[in-house]
Amino acid sequence: MQPPSSDAAQCAVRLRGAVTLLSRRLRPALQDAGLSAAKLSVVGRLYRAGPMTPTALAQSEGVMPQSLTRLLAELEAEGWLAREPDPADGRRSLLRLTGPGARRLITAVQAGEASLAEVIDARLNAPQRALLLEACTLLDDIAGALDPAAAGRRE
Repeated sequence: MQPPSSDAAQCAVRLRGAVTLLSRRLRPALQDAGLSAAKLSVVGRLYRAGPMTPTALAQSEGVMPQSLTRLLAELEAEGWLAREPDPADGRRSLLRLTGPGARRLITAVQAGEASLAEVIDARLNAPQRALLLEACTLLDDIAGALDPAAAGRRE
C-alpha cells in the first residue's frame, strides 16, 4: 500500500482541524442541556440505534464495558436513559433512551443546528451552500470508510 499523496495528507490535516473547531463551537448548546461529549456519544447512539445491551453499546463506542458503568449510571440518574430486562435473555438488561431524554437531545441538537444555519445563511451564497452540501456527502463517505463496523460489510 502506498502512502497517501501530499494533497490527501493536507486535506486530512485541514479536515481534522476544521471538524474539531466546528465541534467545539457547537458544544455549548449540548453542554447547556447537560451533555458532555461522552454522554452525547452514548445518548446519540441509543437515539440512532435503539435499545441495546451495555456490552453492545460499549462495543459500538469502542470502549470496555467497565469504562461506561459510571457514565451510564449518571445518564440513568439524570433521566436520559432507562434500563429494562432484555426480552430475549432475562439475565441481561437493555438500555433505551427515555422519552424526555430524546426530547432533550432533539432540542439541544436543533439549537446547535439553528445557530449553524444562521451562520451558513449569513456567510455563504447559494453556490457555496451547494458546495458545502456536496462536501457533507463526501464527509459521510469518509466517516463510513473509517467505521470498523462497516469494514466487515464492504465487499
